[in-house]
Amino acid sequence: MTKPIMNVADVDLQPRPPAFAPTGAAAELYDARIAFVSRRMGATSLGYNVTAVPPGKRAFPFHSHLTNDEMFFVLSGTGEIRIGEEVHPIRPGDIISCPAGGPQTAHQIINTGTEELRYLAVSSMHMPEIAEYPESGRFGLLAPLTSASDGSPRMLMYMGREDDTLPYWDS
Repeated sequence: MTKPIMNVADVDLQPRPPAFAPTGAAAELYDARIAFVSRRMGATSLGYNVTAVPPGKRAFPFHSHLTNDEMFFVLSGTGEIRIGEEVHPIRPGDIISCPAGGPQTAHQIINTGTEELRYLAVSSMHMPEIAEYPESGRFGLLAPLTSASDGSPRMLMYMGREDDTLPYWDS
């Protein structure tokens, strides 16, 4: 069994992989370093990570999850969270619930402070996961696939818009 305890001071925050780094105008709004803690600790049914967001930035676009609940615990820094049409200030010690749902549960954490904002994000890990992005009309799909011939895991990640679909019988 992997070590069941990790101190938040010991997490290894990493920049996003280049394939997932914001570019162009998005780079002006989005930035974060993330430590995927659950993977290191052997969790299988809950996902948790520590996210660090620089002042003036957001880690992710405004989105909702149709399958998974999320919870955030603010470790340091200040900011605000948008949930549906409401905006709430956040500070260290705040626990934030973002249940699965539609646009009314869409959420986004924004660092409005002058120092880095750090939070622990916890999510149920039901698959497939579908996320909706109400401001852009996009959706994202994340689903495990069968293992590759060498046994390595495979994951389907798809971003699209509802009207981008192919006809069922298209070949």
